[in-house]
Amino acid sequence: MRRTMAMLLVLGVALVFGGQTAWAGENFTAAPLKGRSEVPAVDTQGTGVATFKLRDEGLRFKVNVANLDDVIAAHIHCGATGVNGPVAVTLFGGSVVTPHGTLAQGVITAPDAGNLCGFDDLDELVAAMQSGDTYVNVHTLVNPGGEIRGQVK
Repeated sequence: MRRTMAMLLVLGVALVFGGQTAWAGENFTAAPLKGRSEVPAVDTQGTGVATFKLRDEGLRFKVNVANLDDVIAAHIHCGATGVNGPVAVTLFGGSVVTPHGTLAQGVITAPDAGNLCGFDDLDELVAAMQSGDTYVNVHTLVNPGGEIRGQVK
């Protein structure tokens, strides 16, 4: 009987406070970022990985790269595997860098304002990530459309 009451209490709390699309603590990882995943494919030695963790303060992210020169930007885009899509969130932008290791890290609290994916808030971005409809790519001077890419899962 106590077990049933405890389960009902947990369910009740979840219904009251579980308004987010995903539970805080959920992790996402972009597939390894590679040139062959770009559309069209890019011949590069560049590699990387992007990780995401949903926390109370927002969506924590970290993008690590290797063997890339002259990086100009990194984004989360909306788009299925093999399809290019618009930018949803800017992860890195600014001066040209040649990193080896962490390119960018931080906390996303909302998608970019006016993004062409139509995401109005973090819940919509997270829902797209959960469904596999987002990818990360890293742009360079040589490949401004993207040099490495990986689908978020």
